[in-house]
Amino acid sequence: MQKVADEIELLKQKSFKQTGEMFGKFIPEKELRPEESGSMSRIRLFSKENTFWAFLSQVICPDGGCKEVVRKLQAYASVRGVKMPSSSTSSYCTARKKLEERTLQTIFRHTSDELERIPEEGALNGRRVVVVDGTGASMPDTPANQEEWPQSSSQKPGCGFPTIRICGCFSLQTGGLLSYEIASKKSHELPLLRKQADTFQEDDIFLGDKGFCSFYDVSWMRDKGVDSVVTLARRKPVTASKAVKILGDNDLLIKWKKPAYQKKCAYSREEWENLPEELLLRQIKVVVAVPGFRVKEFYIVTTLLDEQEYTADDLAELYLRRWDVELFFRDIKTTMGMDILRCLSPDMVRKEILMHFIAYNCIRRLMYEAAEEASLKVREISFKGALQALRSWEPHLNHASARKKERFKMISDLYESITNNSLLQRPNRREPRCVKRRPKPYQLLTCPRHEMEEIPHRSKYRAKTA
Repeated sequence: MQKVADEIELLKQKSFKQTGEMFGKFIPEKELRPEESGSMSRIRLFSKENTFWAFLSQVICPDGGCKEVVRKLQAYASVRGVKMPSSSTSSYCTARKKLEERTLQTIFRHTSDELERIPEEGALNGRRVVVVDGTGASMPDTPANQEEWPQSSSQKPGCGFPTIRICGCFSLQTGGLLSYEIASKKSHELPLLRKQADTFQEDDIFLGDKGFCSFYDVSWMRDKGVDSVVTLARRKPVTASKAVKILGDNDLLIKWKKPAYQKKCAYSREEWENLPEELLLRQIKVVVAVPGFRVKEFYIVTTLLDEQEYTADDLAELYLRRWDVELFFRDIKTTMGMDILRCLSPDMVRKEILMHFIAYNCIRRLMYEAAEEASLKVREISFKGALQALRSWEPHLNHASARKKERFKMISDLYESITNNSLLQRPNRREPRCVKRRPKPYQLLTCPRHEMEEIPHRSKYRAKTA
């Protein structure tokens, strides 16, 4: 009986720590210690530490279901020769609910800080570039989720899914997520950006698309010592005859006048009155000479006024790299599967999003270490390839018979596997936002299920394209 008790105790301690073998050094250990009192204070199968690693393993897993976690536990119990736990997911789901969002926020900030310590080599003149963009995700159609993040108003009740808007700040160099804010799909990205003002440090460069072209935001960024590089929107380009100074071909020094105050603005009249009457900016016209691109020319507006230190070509190339943020979100949503969330309540949805971001930052850190050992750039390593290697190595890292030396060799082999197939660099490659695979000829659900009537001859119906 004592031997069985020892085996069960070992099972409780090590069942879910395969992922911890790789990510343990990126996660603050003190945040996973049992609480002094309360539900997470006891040492049990789903302790605070085990539940965290199980949740992290779940978002990395391609299946992503709670059953997957229980199956891993049963497989480990079988290897150890002890009685297999129940197949029910109720205990695990209850333990996930007890994980505090505050703890996960602290862990996420720690992973962001770890990525910020990586030197910004290759950035614009050695300065950190923070690229910002927004995206969306959907979740199960439950009353609680609908109340927090309602579906599109154009859809009838029961025919859509709650949707959430996410605005994230990424490091352009490392690809790490520095901060994020979430809101309903009706919210604009600019107010979400303003909530992340503490993410920006003096001497940073803010890089954004035309959705972030705002007099107010360029002004407060400049007051923080942060330079902006955004695409011109909502204003007509200034002609050379009205420019303050001509700095070069398609490169002008211009002035922006403060716009009139509007009551529907997200900032108060007092904040508006504190803005300067005009901003001295630089306007650069970029001509796209590469055939096949949708845009033939566009304008960049920036507070980087020194044309010698920051040439027009350098800024055009920097804005071209803004597309990387679309790839960062693709890694999180498509590769990791966060596009469609699984949780049924707003609290758990927030935790699920947090766990995806923690896992993403940990994988980015793992890629950086692998790239450093192989003397490669992080940009040359495939995120999907790193995730595939991680999924394949995970079941073996905490195998019962594996010794410490063997696990160290396995992690070293993991790094080598991540860097074996570097990405092909395709400069100026055109990536049209189109769907090649045709949808199946099913009707769209345009009314509640009990009212929906299907077309008798399905072959005569064609689903609408995106």
